[in-house]
Amino acid sequence: MVCRSEGEATMILSYIQLEEIAAAVVKDFNHFFFGDKHDQNRYVPQATPIDSLAKEYLGLTVRFIHLSADGNLCGLTSYVDTEYVIEEMGVQRTILLKRNQVLLDDSFVRPGQVYKLCGKRRFTLAHECAHQILFQMESEEGKRICERKYSARTAYSLRDLKTREDWNEWQANALGAAILMPPAEIERAMWMFAQCRKLVNYEGRFSYPDKLALKLLCDSLGVSKAAAIIRLRQLGYMEDRPYAEFIDPLEVWP
Repeated sequence: MVCRSEGEATMILSYIQLEEIAAAVVKDFNHFFFGDKHDQNRYVPQATPIDSLAKEYLGLTVRFIHLSADGNLCGLTSYVDTEYVIEEMGVQRTILLKRNQVLLDDSFVRPGQVYKLCGKRRFTLAHECAHQILFQMESEEGKRICERKYSARTAYSLRDLKTREDWNEWQANALGAAILMPPAEIERAMWMFAQCRKLVNYEGRFSYPDKLALKLLCDSLGVSKAAAIIRLRQLGYMEDRPYAEFIDPLEVWP
């Protein structure tokens, strides 16, 4: 996430526009990272190398650091040097945030958590990359307005930074998801794991075949179940039905 003050100018983009931006970024990155023959005769879905996209393609530096006491703040990025203040057990500490840097919470790299939180870490990084991409698309005046909010001597509180519901956060979520789960890769995964059928979501429950297909898709694309469900619904690969209609074919009745 990134701090945006009230009244700050920002682009207002539609879902379709964000998809178009993501498609252009993914196409250019794939050419940059894989070369000209990346998609020729390829049927197997491939996860977006989001770490390489952040570091090598966008030129961002990524650090892992303890960000918040409650664990709800997973990532931060900034366009200029700034700092933010966190208070834990009555003690305040200041964390420096450098220009074009991404800070991820160190819970992502703690022993026993790396595999468990892999999807969440990748989505958080994609979200922060999306902030940087959107910033580069701002007008020069928009960039100046945004940069002025980041005085090098300004310390933002955790409350200031937790603007999860603003439009800019929604745009970064949508763009990050589209970069992490491009339609072409979702289509390949659904063809391979679900024979292109729709998965049926019974209020969070799935039949065994659909549950397996969803797990295989998440593993192949390196995403969490929650992120995959939202993306599949957006792309028309998921149907929602009431739980009352759920019948588990493996359940044995007396």
